[in-house]
Amino acid sequence: MAERKLLVLFGSQTGTAQDTAERIGREAKRRHLRCRVEALDSCDVANLIHEPLVVFVCATTGQGDPPDNMKVFWRFLFRKNLPPGSLCQLDYAVLGLGDSSYPKFNFIAKKLHKRVLQLGGNPLLPVALGDDQHDLGPDAVVDPWLLALWDKILALYPLPPGLEIISPDVRLPPKYTLHYLPEDSPHPDRDLPQPAAPRAAPCELHPFAARVVSNQRVTAQSHFQDVRLIEFDITGSGITFSAGDVVMIQPQNCPEDVQQFCQLLRLEPDRHFVLKPTEPGTSLPPLLPQPCTIRYLVTHYLDISCVPRRSFFELLSSFSTDELEREKLQEFSSAQGQEELYSYCNRPRRTTLEAMWDFPHTTCAIPADYLLDLIPRIRPRAFSIASSLLAHPERMQILVAVVRYKTRLSKPRRGLCSTWLASLNPEQGN
Repeated sequence: MAERKLLVLFGSQTGTAQDTAERIGREAKRRHLRCRVEALDSCDVANLIHEPLVVFVCATTGQGDPPDNMKVFWRFLFRKNLPPGSLCQLDYAVLGLGDSSYPKFNFIAKKLHKRVLQLGGNPLLPVALGDDQHDLGPDAVVDPWLLALWDKILALYPLPPGLEIISPDVRLPPKYTLHYLPEDSPHPDRDLPQPAAPRAAPCELHPFAARVVSNQRVTAQSHFQDVRLIEFDITGSGITFSAGDVVMIQPQNCPEDVQQFCQLLRLEPDRHFVLKPTEPGTSLPPLLPQPCTIRYLVTHYLDISCVPRRSFFELLSSFSTDELEREKLQEFSSAQGQEELYSYCNRPRRTTLEAMWDFPHTTCAIPADYLLDLIPRIRPRAFSIASSLLAHPERMQILVAVVRYKTRLSKPRRGLCSTWLASLNPEQGN
């Protein structure tokens, strides 16, 4: 019998495609398939010839561009010297996530599907084109497409004798387990991300910790928009740039939110832990030191200020022992409850932390092991560079409009990165 394994590869810019890929991975495990979920650029493309079954989930960015974490894969796939039949053993499916208000709607998914077909791949289904403009969002396409996909996959790879699909009521094991260290054990000082090695150009996985030299408001105090000119010292970074380039900046959560989160989940902020994967071959999360404190994890890694997705409520409902809270969480995670979820989360821009406050009985029952399954990591934000190395050697300047607006919620909405940048004080060595 053929080996029952599935590879799910995603290209994601904002996290939506990754979230959908992780969902497919969870559903695969419920069908007893060995499954890996990886970013396209994390995968060795040359090994695709050995993969029997692959699902691609990819977004389209800008004017028909691939997301940053699939650009290397994209260049390799379109090399002219690839033999036409090189993927003849591959069964595949492509799920695109896009926005039909843009001219090149789901361009990357369409082109990927066509290229894999040219290389001999066997499509299980027509390419699926999720649309942000639909009333129910991409799920209007994703939900029925996934039902058809599992029918196709189970026809090719039937369930082993004596096994059934694991019920949604049964919680799957976490991706990692969190092991607390004895309080008296010595720990290295790992409060800051490690700077990039001198020989390596800084990148998302190897950031450079730049010191803030100045942080000036350039709009009048009476003006409604707070705009900051922020200057960084990039001495020793090896960073070069020219007009029109952007810089990616990794923000962090504010101390007040971190404290609230730890109180709500009854976590000890200064407790040290190490992470261990529950399955062999699973890599540890990038940019998370080992050992690590709960405070570092929540401050630098968990995006508690993002608007929670459907998958958040699906997993959260599995921890609930409160009947009323569980019913509402299950409604938010159902296909029928997506309009209600949009009104609760997306329209008012409710944060993950605020949603957790609304379900206190469930939240305090969340096992720490599931934090990384439940909450996505904080993603870097792009800013246009507003300076020249010729005029300001070893310096980089950006202009930041501090995001602050009102919704129907009483507390004003604040942009995570712009608010954090505006708070940095050069005199304190931030």
